[in-house]
Amino acid sequence: MNPTAPNHSVAGQVTFLGAGPGDPGLLTLRAVEALASADVLIADPPVLDVVRVHARAHVDTPQASADEASIPAGVPALRDTANLVMAAARAGKRVVRAVTGDPGLDGNVAEEMLACAAEGIVFEVVPGIAAAVGVPAYAGVPLRDAQGTDVRFIDARTADDRCWSEVGASDATAVVSTTLDSVAAAAGELVTAGRKPDTPLSVTVAGTTTRQRTWTATLGSVAQVLKAAKVLPSPDGGQPVIAVVGERSAAAQRDQLSWFESKPLFGWRVLVPRTKEQAASLSDQLVSYGAVPHEVPTIAVEPPRTPQQMERAVKGLVTGRYEWIAFTSVNAVKAVREKFEEYGLDARAFAGIKVAAVGEQTAKALVAFGVKPDLVPSGEQSAAGLLEDWPPYDPVFDPIDRVFLPRADIATETLVAGLIELGWEVDDVTAYRTVRASPPPAETREAIKGGGFDAVLFTSSSTVRNLVGIAGKPHNVTVIACIGPATAKTAEEHGLRVDVMSPEPSVHKLAEALADFGAARRDAALEAGDPVTRPSERRPGSRRRARS
Repeated sequence: MNPTAPNHSVAGQVTFLGAGPGDPGLLTLRAVEALASADVLIADPPVLDVVRVHARAHVDTPQASADEASIPAGVPALRDTANLVMAAARAGKRVVRAVTGDPGLDGNVAEEMLACAAEGIVFEVVPGIAAAVGVPAYAGVPLRDAQGTDVRFIDARTADDRCWSEVGASDATAVVSTTLDSVAAAAGELVTAGRKPDTPLSVTVAGTTTRQRTWTATLGSVAQVLKAAKVLPSPDGGQPVIAVVGERSAAAQRDQLSWFESKPLFGWRVLVPRTKEQAASLSDQLVSYGAVPHEVPTIAVEPPRTPQQMERAVKGLVTGRYEWIAFTSVNAVKAVREKFEEYGLDARAFAGIKVAAVGEQTAKALVAFGVKPDLVPSGEQSAAGLLEDWPPYDPVFDPIDRVFLPRADIATETLVAGLIELGWEVDDVTAYRTVRASPPPAETREAIKGGGFDAVLFTSSSTVRNLVGIAGKPHNVTVIACIGPATAKTAEEHGLRVDVMSPEPSVHKLAEALADFGAARRDAALEAGDPVTRPSERRPGSRRRARS
C-alpha cells in the first residue's frame, strides 16, 4: 500500500457551503441536503442560525479554538477554524463548513480547501449567493441596465491604489464591500481616482434580512446623508455594508424597484400568541409580508382529567354508534388520532362514518391523518358556518341519529345547540383541556409591556385573557389585530384599542388584514412626505435606542 495515498476509508469528508448573505430562504437545495447529513457543523457566526435549523438536532457545532498541540507533525498550523475542520475530517466525520456568501470568494476557505487536498480528504463545494450580488438585488438596485456595462467588485479592506484608480477611471458599476463608517472614505477614493462627485450611490446595511436599510446619495454627499439620517456616528459603524456606485445602477429608481423594503410589514415584530404547532403556517405567512414573527404560547393542551368518556366514544366509533363525527379544531383531530394510536387503530376506523371539519386547517389535519372530510363550511369557517351546511336528521336516510363531538373543555355550546335543533343527538365529549401556558421569558414580557412589538395577533378571546395574564397588557403603540368581534370585545374589555379586524374568522385572513393595515400606513406616510416607521418606533426613547 502506498503510504502517501489518500485513505478515504478513514478520513471523513468536508462540504464547503455558501450560506448566502443572511436570508435563510437563499440557501440552495443542495445546501439543505448537505446540512441534513452533517455530523459536524462549523459555521461563520453571522450564518450559524441560518444553517443550524437544517441540521440534525444533535449535530456537533464546535466553536472553541483547536488544540494546536494535537496537530500531527508535519502538518502546517492553520487558523483555528481550519484546525476544527481538519480535526473533524481526520476523525471520519462528515463536516459542513458554512460561510457567509459564497465560499469561492472567501480567501480563508481557499486555504482550508488546500489543507484538505494536501491530506487527501475528500471535499466538495456548494456555491452560495454572494453578498455583493444578493444584497443589491434585495435593495432594488440592478447592477446592469439594458445598455449593459462592466461590473467591478471591490473589497475596500484589501483594495490598493491601482484598484481604485482603475475603477475610478472607468464608467463601470462598482460594488464595494466595506463598513458603514468607511463608506465615505471609499467614496472619497473613487472621487480622487476620477469619478464625478454627483455619481449615484446606494448603501445597504444588513442586506437580505428584515433589518435591511438602504440609503441613496452621491459619492460627494454620502457622508452628509448618513449623518442627516442619524446613522452615523454610531458604535455599530463597523457593521458590513454593500455600496453600489454608478450611473447605470438604477439607484435613482429605488422608489419603483425596492420590492423588499416596501413589503407591507417590513421589519415589524409581530407577536403570535398561539401554540407552536398552530403558529407555524401563520408565521410563514407573516414572513412573506416582511414581518419578524415571535411565537409566544399562551395556551397549553392537556388530556382530559377523566379519560373514560373519550374512551367510550372512540369505542362507539368502531361499533357503529355514530352517523357523524364533527371536528372543531386541529387539537380535536390530534386528540382523536392519539387515542386511535393508543388502541392500535388507524383512519380505516372512520369507514361508514361521515366526517365534518369546521374549517380548512382542521380539514388539512384530517387529510394528513388519512381522512377526507365529507363536510366543510362553504361560507364562514366557524361553528355557525358549519351549522348552515349541516343537513337535518332524516329518519328515512339516516339509520343513526347520533353525532360524536370531540372538543375542548371550554368550547361554546353553539354547535351542540344547533345540532340538537336539527334533530340530532349529540355526544359532547371533552377530548382535551386548554390551560394557561407558562409565562414567556422576562425579555419578552418587557417587550410586550414596553412597546417592543409592532403588532399582536389575537386569534381567540382566550389568547387575549391568557397573554395579559402571563405577560401583561401590550403597550398602546402596539397594533392590535383580532380575528373577530368576540375576540375584539374581549380585547377592549382588557383596555386594548383594536386597530385591525379580520373580515373572516380565519388566521390567514387576519394576517392579510394586518398586511393591508401596514400597507395603508406606509402609503399615508409616503404621501405626507414623512419617513416610513414601524409602530414600535413611536414609543418614548425608541429613536434614541435605534441609533445606539
